[in-house]
Amino acid sequence: MTELKQAIEEIVEKHLPDESHFVVEVKMSEKSGKKLLNILLDADGGVTIQACAKLSRAVSEELEAKEMMPEAYVLEVSSPGVDYPLGSRRQFQKNIGRELKVSLTSGEEIVGKLLEVSDTGVGLLVKKKKEKGKKATEEEISLPFEEMKKTIVQVSFK
Repeated sequence: MTELKQAIEEIVEKHLPDESHFVVEVKMSEKSGKKLLNILLDADGGVTIQACAKLSRAVSEELEAKEMMPEAYVLEVSSPGVDYPLGSRRQFQKNIGRELKVSLTSGEEIVGKLLEVSDTGVGLLVKKKKEKGKKATEEEISLPFEEMKKTIVQVSFK
């Protein structure tokens, strides 16, 4: 299954609408006895329904032409939802300026504004708790990727 998944990932990469689009995840599973192929697509400026449909058609045509999926399958192409954790450096880069909730491997949770992304981690602006009678202050902290277990963009309705 991993060879098939890798071959499908290569097909998906080849059919991306343009260089602003990138693959977040290609997942194969089974649901109600049917094979399910789920492709999560993201883009620097957001993903359109048209981009998902175009990728779906191209991938489906190539899979059928090469007879790579001998059994019936369901193909879903979508963008990650707002609650989907950030995984790649490119996803972090796309969300600079937004509020993140980071669960650390230590079990601690940090909320802060994403300021920068490097090869090794991220820089966040976090609010420090205020002491009685004093204003809350903000400080920049650096978090290495290996200490970050799960990172979710916080949705703001302001």
